[in-house]
Amino acid sequence: MHALMWISCSERPSKADELCHALVVEVGTADINVRNAPSTRTLMSSTLGLAKIDEQSSTVRLVHFTLQEYISAHNLFITPYSMMAEICLTYLNFQSTCDLSTCFDTIPSKMPFLHYASCCLGLHAKKRVTEGVKQLALRLLGRDGDHISADILLREESVDFLSRWERYHSKHPDLRGFTGLHCAAYMGITEIAIAMIDMKI
Repeated sequence: MHALMWISCSERPSKADELCHALVVEVGTADINVRNAPSTRTLMSSTLGLAKIDEQSSTVRLVHFTLQEYISAHNLFITPYSMMAEICLTYLNFQSTCDLSTCFDTIPSKMPFLHYASCCLGLHAKKRVTEGVKQLALRLLGRDGDHISADILLREESVDFLSRWERYHSKHPDLRGFTGLHCAAYMGITEIAIAMIDMKI
């Protein structure tokens, strides 16, 4: 059911290795245990034929769009977006993630869920902010630009903090002055932004 939740509620289609890492995240733990990540075969068998890997894009999707309609109409998952936000935030708060350098050329292959967690956590969080989401977000965003997720977010073409010239002529964005409050505001997570302002008063 967790696999089907991710497949049906994700902000973009996920590759199998991304999904396997998302499924192994345990909220409340200090770091990820990659040895517990399911194999692609286990992942696919757990969906009992309701999902498949698209050969062209290598992403995992539901077998038919009518299944997506059924899932949406019948509310099969309780608070999926806050759960997904907590998983993204837990992944970004893991010690192994925090230890990564903010200067990178490619996202480390051992962290396949890093891009999704960095760029989509806000889309999930603003749909439903729970106390768990708030606490995890405050811990992450309190680091300001000193986190690889800030660098990943600033490199996204949809993010307009950087000019086009800066984006294409610099390998690494200048994170000086970029704060967690900027991130919360850009993502539109009003409750988190207010909490951050209140903490700094």
